[in-house]
Amino acid sequence: MSTFNLEVVAIDKVFYKGPCEFMVFPGLDGEQGILPGHEVMVAAVKAGELRCKVSETENMVAAVGDGFVEILGDKVVLIADFVEKAEDIDEMRAQRAKERAEERLKAKQSEREFIHSQAALARAMARLKVSSKYKKQKKI
Repeated sequence: MSTFNLEVVAIDKVFYKGPCEFMVFPGLDGEQGILPGHEVMVAAVKAGELRCKVSETENMVAAVGDGFVEILGDKVVLIADFVEKAEDIDEMRAQRAKERAEERLKAKQSEREFIHSQAALARAMARLKVSSKYKKQKKI
């Protein structure tokens, strides 16, 4: 199968750089898929699950934060505020972060604080979703 060059970058590191057969990322309008030769475009990425087939035998699943993706035909660059492999997610920490964000959302806040709390909740939910899916797949 043909591939494109994929670079997934978090704020603090290059998460993945190499070939990719296809990628599915969480966009504003739902999941978006990319195959080799995709039309050139730029799209927003929202917190959620990133799935990539990086070789015949290897799939990569990760939680991603808000960011954007640039598709240039044979090269795709995804930049997000965080990227974590499913197996590296600390589920208890994510659950505590979710609970803290929910509590902050209930409190009377400024508009800025409210937006930050919503973003924190979205990040925690993305981590929990990816971690939960990964654990279920490992048990099968």
